[in-house]
Amino acid sequence: MNRVAVVTGATQGLGLALVEGLAQRLSTGDTVYLTGRDHERIQQAVEAMPAGGAHVRGEVFDVGDPEAAARFADLVRERHGGVDIVFGNAVMRVGPDDDPRAIIDTYTEVNNFGTTRLLRAFAPLVRDDGSLIVVASSLGTLKQLAPVLHHHFDGLTALDEVDEQVAAWRDAVKDGSARSGAWPGFVNIPSKIAQVAAVRALASQRRDGDLTRGILLAAVCPGMINTPTSALWWDVSDAPTPATAAIALLDLVLEPGKPEHYGELVRFGQVVPFTPGTAARR
Repeated sequence: MNRVAVVTGATQGLGLALVEGLAQRLSTGDTVYLTGRDHERIQQAVEAMPAGGAHVRGEVFDVGDPEAAARFADLVRERHGGVDIVFGNAVMRVGPDDDPRAIIDTYTEVNNFGTTRLLRAFAPLVRDDGSLIVVASSLGTLKQLAPVLHHHFDGLTALDEVDEQVAAWRDAVKDGSARSGAWPGFVNIPSKIAQVAAVRALASQRRDGDLTRGILLAAVCPGMINTPTSALWWDVSDAPTPATAAIALLDLVLEPGKPEHYGELVRFGQVVPFTPGTAARR
């Protein structure tokens, strides 16, 4: 059976590099969906793809649209019957000068509710030996959060629970109570923690069946990448390019899976502990 891959947020940066890498490493009969929210940028990205390898197909998929994930999953089901690789990479980036109160609605709609909608829509479509991956960050661990806040994201067992916690945090940012409390001012930290918590929650429901079928559900940290957005916050002059950063993620989904990666945050092939004091596993 020909393989099918979907990459969200794929018109630039890491997402575009993942599409290019999949196209090169999959077979000519396979299909890679390059998705984003802007039709013109999607078409430009598809047209710039190197020749050869899998067929790259552009589709509009705005993860910030509450109906888009279910709609696009239905389209993939109708065309192919299922999916083999999904990279949830779409993200709304935030800069140092952005006011969290002004952007938090759109930010959580894309980064967090977009993630949980993607997981709900595509988890039932993943075929045997497939992968469902959320691109997150090593910031997405409880180590980055004040201990008094750990209970918000630790031990969650349903995506609805994750959404409830994200909504409560979002509202606290909007009304200013987050800023006067223990929440970090950098909204990327709770957002990334919630993404990893979403993967862990879904994994708690699907673990036995997925492991029997060889399915990998995981969050991944690609490490620091040399992109214009990262450069707003850090010195990334020596950081890898998106193409280089994509290699470890592609290896994760295209090489034989490791059960210890299931439901975890993985960075360069190693599990990053979600809970402080837990030893990392290779």
